[in-house]
Amino acid sequence: MKHSTILMIFMIAASLAAPRGATAIVGPSADHGPLERHVVMVLARQAKAASFCTGVVIASDIVLTAAHCVRDAANTAVHFRDANGQPIMRPVAAIATHPGYRPNAIVTREKSIDLALVLLTTALPERFAAANLSDDASTTIGQRFRIAGYGLTREGVGASGGTFHWGPLAARAPLSRILLWAEGADGHALGACTGDSGGPIFAESDATVVAITNWSTGVPPSHCGALTQGALVAPQRSWIDGVLATWRTR
Repeated sequence: MKHSTILMIFMIAASLAAPRGATAIVGPSADHGPLERHVVMVLARQAKAASFCTGVVIASDIVLTAAHCVRDAANTAVHFRDANGQPIMRPVAAIATHPGYRPNAIVTREKSIDLALVLLTTALPERFAAANLSDDASTTIGQRFRIAGYGLTREGVGASGGTFHWGPLAARAPLSRILLWAEGADGHALGACTGDSGGPIFAESDATVVAITNWSTGVPPSHCGALTQGALVAPQRSWIDGVLATWRTR
C-alpha cells in the first residue's frame, strides 16, 4: 500500500473518532518556519483501528512523544515528507514507555506520566534537528509557550490534519510539578486537537521543549481549542537520559 494511502487511512480514522463542530485549533495557518525541523508525525495501528499523533525529534534517530500515541514497534511508525513533498514512513526499532504511565488514569484518577521514546531503524534526514529538552520544571501563571503539531485544525475533519501548525499558549492554574496546564495566549481560543498529542510545547523564545502535549478539551461538546495539558519534561529527564544511554550502548 502506498504511503499516501496509509496516511489517509490514519486521517479518516481520526475524523471518525473526533466530535464535530469546533474550528481554529492550533495555529491560524500552515507554518514552515524553524520549529518544523524538530517535529514529525507518529502513526500507530491496533487491530482495525488507526491513529496519528505528533512527536519531537531529540536525536537523529529518536523521537519523544506521548505514551498513548504508540503501540509496539511493529505497529508504530514515524511519518514525514521529503524535500519533494512525498510521504515517507520510517520503521521503528524500539519503544520505551514511561514506567509511570497509566492508560486508564482519567477513569482511575491516578497520576500518569504520558511519555514515550521511539527509536527509529535509521536516522532522519539532515534537515531535521534535535530539539533541546528543558531542565527547568518551574512555571508561572501567564508564562508563554508555543504549541506545535500536525493535528486537526477543524475538529472532526480528518483532512484538516497532517500540516504543521503552531500557536501561542499561556500557563494557567493549577500549577503542577509534573503537568503544564495552558490556554490560548492573549485571550485567543486556541489549543491542541486530535493528532497534536505527543507534540512539543516549546518555550516562547527558542526550540526548548518544556512539555509534551497529552490532553485537550474545548467548550462542550468540543474536545479541542480551549485547554491543553502537557507532561513537563524537566522532572522526567533522568528517565529520558537513562533510556537514551541504554539505547546508545546496545
